[in-house]
Amino acid sequence: MVRKYAASFVFSILNVFTILIPMFMLGQEIRLFRVQDFNLNGAVKSCMVITNYGKEEYQFNRQGILTKAITRYNEGDYDITLYKIKDTVLLEKRLENYRDGVFVPNTSIANLYAIDTTDGKKITERIISYNKEFLDQYEYGYDEEGKLITIKRINDRGIDETIITYEENNGELTETHYLDEVILKSIRTSVREGDKLSKQKIILTKEFLEGEPYKALEQTFNSRGNLLSEINFTFNRAKNSFEPIENKTYEYNLQGDLIAEKVKSGKSNMEKNYHYQYDGGEKKNWIRQIVTPNNTYTSRKIQYYSKVQSLESKM
Repeated sequence: MVRKYAASFVFSILNVFTILIPMFMLGQEIRLFRVQDFNLNGAVKSCMVITNYGKEEYQFNRQGILTKAITRYNEGDYDITLYKIKDTVLLEKRLENYRDGVFVPNTSIANLYAIDTTDGKKITERIISYNKEFLDQYEYGYDEEGKLITIKRINDRGIDETIITYEENNGELTETHYLDEVILKSIRTSVREGDKLSKQKIILTKEFLEGEPYKALEQTFNSRGNLLSEINFTFNRAKNSFEPIENKTYEYNLQGDLIAEKVKSGKSNMEKNYHYQYDGGEKKNWIRQIVTPNNTYTSRKIQYYSKVQSLESKM
């Protein structure tokens, strides 16, 4: 899923922050983001993305973990997300909103996490507003192998529980989510031989609405984790089967950066090509991306930790 995010970052840089938020959506497994998830390489300290609507800024610690994200719409309107981390464990996530340069407490929230390992691993997430109003609580339960198996939501409307099961059959792993015993989605992961004998990972996600099939997404990744193709399906009730409605394919250069995106939907075909200017660093991060035929561009300003700082962080 992280690699999918990394690909999406390249595809639509204008929506970076709106992609980041859903990855920490309520009821999703708690996880951290790293330098690689933003299509960056090396000891990156910060990255500023300059877009047509404003600026995105990302700050990382010496371990390459995201600690701060800022979305600036203009001088007075911006959002800040702060991550408090200890030993690669997320303790707090705070989303602070500012409008006309003034902090807005009623739309700013804090996610607080607590880990309990006395009887198996359990993480409790409490969500409160800066007005000290309790919004939600989630409890994440894990099995002995560290797999997420339960998500319990508790608020003033009651308790909902999602059960997650795992089944392996003929080399395929299927992860199924049930909300109050009604199926929500299934995720089937398989591996096949690709071009030049390289292995490809295929992830098929089916979503259900009130227990009935609704839509599906099939994604194919290469051995480097690059997204090669996406097929979107809708469920045809008359035929009782999923039917493809959109097919996307992606191509990459030797650095792993997206260079071509092709979309086929019905009789419509669309193609975009991506061109890059790279910095002088040994990891060759791109600092300017031009998309044709629209001729839109995105710039990045990247700062790195010095080699001395990087060595100190490993000692």
